[in-house]
Amino acid sequence: MLEPDPKCHMPLKLFDNILKLKGFPIQSAKEQYDQLLQSSSADQQELRWDILQHHLTYNRFYNGLVKDKKVDWHELPILTKRDLQQPLHQRLSDGYTVRNIFKGKTSGSSGHPFIFGKDKHAHALTWAAFHHAYSQHGIDLNSSLQARFYGIPLSGKGRYLELFKDFVSYRKRFPIFNLNEEVLDGFLDRFRKDSFDYINGYTSSILLLAKHCRSRNLVLKDICPSLNLCIVTSEMLFAEDRQLMQEHLGVPVINEYGASEVGLIAMEDPRGNMCINESQLFLEIVDNLGNPVEEGSTGRVLVTDLFNKAHPIIRYEIGDMAAITTQEDQSVLKDLQGRTSDIARLPSGKVVPGLTFYYVTKTIINDAADILEFVVVQKQHDHFEFSYVGTSELPSAMKSKIKTAMDQYLEPGLKASFRRLSSMDRSTRGKLKQFTSEVGPS
Repeated sequence: MLEPDPKCHMPLKLFDNILKLKGFPIQSAKEQYDQLLQSSSADQQELRWDILQHHLTYNRFYNGLVKDKKVDWHELPILTKRDLQQPLHQRLSDGYTVRNIFKGKTSGSSGHPFIFGKDKHAHALTWAAFHHAYSQHGIDLNSSLQARFYGIPLSGKGRYLELFKDFVSYRKRFPIFNLNEEVLDGFLDRFRKDSFDYINGYTSSILLLAKHCRSRNLVLKDICPSLNLCIVTSEMLFAEDRQLMQEHLGVPVINEYGASEVGLIAMEDPRGNMCINESQLFLEIVDNLGNPVEEGSTGRVLVTDLFNKAHPIIRYEIGDMAAITTQEDQSVLKDLQGRTSDIARLPSGKVVPGLTFYYVTKTIINDAADILEFVVVQKQHDHFEFSYVGTSELPSAMKSKIKTAMDQYLEPGLKASFRRLSSMDRSTRGKLKQFTSEVGPS
């Protein structure tokens, strides 16, 4: 697979052009997004009711959920991930099929994996939102070289697809399945060689890199002078971790909050405010009974996609807790909770972030939604317990596939046990943590 030359910027807007070739109208989406940035709260309210009426009219799945079509917005049903765990084609609006939309799969980081769909215009708007947010920090998705701290399938079509996306998106990948000292030293060598503009990836993985820099008594920017920024996502960013990362990476650390099914939810601006993507999404904060909370109070996060006509994402519970305040006419996310991830230390000395188990457990994610929920607990250094809620017992063949995936992504010889449950125990926040370790360092 070809890789971009790190010594020069790409002569063509390859990222945008590939989106165009795949039928995503990125240029018109960017123009529309610029206009939406100037819109008012009244404009957003009108967009809310427009998307609601669209799905009440053209989406049988959503129409069936709303018994009273004249209720106030706050009385509309709250969509949960479990509500959406049925075949995708049954959830699409009239005129949309699995062949003429963008289809994606959630990571299941909250224990509820499912497949979702977006119409092509809505998907292009998602990327327009990322373009705008990143540009505020001097990052151009078409030309800024990214050091990407994510996972990747180890073989098959999925691996080549991710490598192609890396090429198109002008990024080089740092796989996070093994982050021991030897691997991290290899990562440092790559930063010495290539002129990266920014880092992007899972908080816990980048934190391990920063701690490794501390152990080597170096600052990453000193060995990679082109590095200007670090963007962390998918997991909690704690103040003390940010301080450590900024000290040993040598660049500002920016927090990004999003979800695959809706795209960018919020991102820190240059002043440090976690600005909500109001141009594309409408966010609400509700209490345990589903009632709106006062401004600044913490509650459950609900998201409405104002433009996805293919699939209803209306008052959708994302699975996190947060508060919303208003600063200078901008809605800002505060007190974001959830999405923490433990580290797994294996008998061989390998260190892997808990999100690695997404790549293991995606073996059991399918459109038929046989597995409704799952969590993984490290009981001993070589023993992992998979608890799941499913419509039937997990077949032996599927258990074998999971064990094989553990051999690939973790290391051979690990033990796996399985428990089928009628329901999952939840924390006081109602959040399922996909991976938890009950053992300390060796």
